[in-house]
Amino acid sequence: MAAMSHSKDLFPVESVDALSAGALGFMPRLLVLTTLPHRRPTSHRFERVNGQHSLRMSSPRRIGLPYGSYPRLILIYLTTAAVRSKSREIELGRSPNDFARRLGLTPISGKRGTVYRLQDQLERLFTTRLNWRFSKDSSSHESGHGLIITGDTGLQFLRRVLPRKPATWRPKVVLSRAIFQGITRSSVPIDLRAVHQLKHSPLAIDIYIWLTHRMSYLRRPSLIPWKALQNQFGADYGRLSDFRRKFLLSLRLVLGIYDVARVSSRDQGLVLLRSPTHLPSISGQVPAGPPPYGFQPKDAVIDKSLD
Repeated sequence: MAAMSHSKDLFPVESVDALSAGALGFMPRLLVLTTLPHRRPTSHRFERVNGQHSLRMSSPRRIGLPYGSYPRLILIYLTTAAVRSKSREIELGRSPNDFARRLGLTPISGKRGTVYRLQDQLERLFTTRLNWRFSKDSSSHESGHGLIITGDTGLQFLRRVLPRKPATWRPKVVLSRAIFQGITRSSVPIDLRAVHQLKHSPLAIDIYIWLTHRMSYLRRPSLIPWKALQNQFGADYGRLSDFRRKFLLSLRLVLGIYDVARVSSRDQGLVLLRSPTHLPSISGQVPAGPPPYGFQPKDAVIDKSLD
């Protein structure tokens, strides 16, 4: 069994200080169990399946589906704002550059710059229809549809002004009721400083959030087969061997930050050993206000679901 080494390019984050440092953020639990695409999809439809959980996404053909790091940073921002403010109405910032900084991005103009790519992913994300399904026994439950309410004027304003970068720019979006209820009832706490260090790798962001969530309730060693991990994190990577290689490279980045996580790789899959979660208990301690800126043992259980 190969123990995982840490990346030397990143530094560990002291998660016990996340709350006091104003670096406490949140990600919808459903998007931890069923993740967004990492690369540009070739279709306007996408599906992730993780055990009893599934995510289906569809978007207008001319716009396409959201992918990469930017939608994840946006969703973390929106979820953190909703949990902190307990409001469906979310302000995106004083200006496009301000919004980029809130996501931990350096504003750069031009077609390949930050603002243009941010605009593109915002439009993809806000026009995508999300449908989550939870199946148990013979019954199934659906939740969530569009991220924002249909015809939201804040989004139309955002589309109109983002390329021009006006001096007075205060767009807002209103989360749909189903999405708001889902994220405020069940979101995964994360350290925004860790996300900031991993922001260039959507796979590393997904692994970090999932790993700290999983460690929060892991009680005994667990072996997760590579195929189950591929279904959850990278069904679009093609061959299982390709996914495994990319997963382990991204995991090294995560362990450079979350260095107390005890994981190891073996031929059959990834072994998780009971470890401290990356965040302490935060029950009743969620601060109010807007989101902060930037930011295998032999008895291992064979676990085919990542829930």
